[in-house]
Formats: sequence, C-alpha cells, structure tokens
Amino acid sequence: MDHPKGPPHHYRDTIKVEEWAQGNEYFEGFVIQKDEVLELARKNAKENGLPSISVSPMYGKLLNLIARTAGAKRILEVGTLGGHSAIWLARALPEDGEVVTFDINPKHAEVARKNLEIAGLSKKVTVVVGPAIDNLKELSSESKFDMAFIDADRESFAAYFTEAKRLVRSGGVIFVDNVVLGGAVAGLSHAMRGVEGVRDMLETLPADTEVECTVVGTTTSRGYDGFLYAIRK
Repeated sequence: MDHPKGPPHHYRDTIKVEEWAQGNEYFEGFVIQKDEVLELARKNAKENGLPSISVSPMYGKLLNLIARTAGAKRILEVGTLGGHSAIWLARALPEDGEVVTFDINPKHAEVARKNLEIAGLSKKVTVVVGPAIDNLKELSSESKFDMAFIDADRESFAAYFTEAKRLVRSGGVIFVDNVVLGGAVAGLSHAMRGVEGVRDMLETLPADTEVECTVVGTTTSRGYDGFLYAIRK
C-alpha cells in the first residue's frame, strides 16, 4: 500500500522564515482566545515606546500552564517590560498568590503597573525597579518561590540562574527564555548580543547537581529561538 510522501529529510531547510509567522497564527487560532486586556496592555506598551519583544500569546499561555501544573503560589520574574508575562503568570495563581518581578527601567515598571491595573492584578504583582541581580541577592532564601521566569539581559543569565536556584523550592521550575538565538549560541558567531552570556550559563550545567534541565527550540513569528526548562532538585 502506498503512503503519502512525507517531508524531506532536511525539511527544516525548506521552511521560509515568513512561514513561521503563518504557522504561529494558525495554531494560535485553536488555543488562544481573544483577550481585550492583553490587547490593551500591548497597545499601552507600544504607545509608550516599549520594544515589541513581549512574550507571544502562545508563549504566555505556556507559562500560565506551567505555573498551574506546578501549583505555583509564588513566582519570581526577571525582566518585566510591559507586564505581559506577569499578567499570564499572575492569572495562574490563587487569590493569595504573588509574582515578584524585576526590571531596571523605571519606564518599563510604570507601563507594567498600569497594565497590571487594567488587568485587575495589581495586588498580586510587585514590580521592583533597579538592577535585578542586586535585588535578587537581597531576597531571603527562606521564603521559597515555586517558579522563576528569566527573560532579561542575557549577559547576566548565569548570575540570574544561580540566584533562581537559591530562591526556588525543591521541585520548583526555572524557565529561561532566549537561549538559542537563531542558532547563534551553538554556532561560531559572537556577533549577536548576549551569546556569550547564554553560553556562560549553559557551560555550568554539566557539573550542576542542583537541577535537571533541558533546552527546547521554538519557531515563532520572530524566528528561531528556544528556552531552558529546569526543575530544582
């Protein structure tokens, strides 16, 4: 019996970058509902001049589902921007849950707080302004977080990851975004900003006895990237 011909062995080479956006929109149509709050938040961020690098709807939904699966009550976020990911994360929490999010840019914090107010989540999210690594070090390791989401300057990934391990409970999740960077991290090129920072973090993993982790590649409308997913032992 003849079977339909499958994709070529190197089918990834035949996919054009513009098709990633089409594919992303296709799947969003099945799993993402219209969300006026997030649309207003995105509009507010754009009008205030923030870069258009917030998490996509499917990425935000993934974070939300991970938090819910983990039964998270306290979440740590490094990199607030306009608050899109904080909204997705806070929506996953119980009424007495908490997201603590850090951003060095006062303008980002201002926009994020407004967006969180629009979403009705101001009481669940604390936005901390200043160098994240300094503020992270001030947090006590006695009051553990259930999940950490790192999506900030890649040059500091190793330091952020170290602090996240200190602050996340055993069995908790650490999610680090933007670790593939179009393949630049695994290639020879050093041209893309933050490549060495990602490599610095990755190079600590073979000898790391505190986490179990994997890296998952993704393709979206912005191109080829991926994330590191770790469980704190």
